[in-house]
Amino acid sequence: MPAAADWITLAEATEILAAANIHFRPSTIGSWARSGRLQSIKLGGRRYVRRGEIRALIAAPRRARVKDLQSSLFEDL
Repeated sequence: MPAAADWITLAEATEILAAANIHFRPSTIGSWARSGRLQSIKLGGRRYVRRGEIRALIAAPRRARVKDLQSSLFEDL
């Protein structure tokens, strides 16, 4: 079970994304949470999302398309 520190407010999630130059309004993140795109809980009328899921939005994709790679990288293979 996630620790209490793993849950952050929508405003905190917005700040984490803004620090990575990714700009969304808290209402957008709240919409994602309500629709199930982000795991969330609601306590006392406030919605909280998982810090790890927000940080995962910042992580670079781990896969690259073949057409996006430089063909010269594979000439020796």
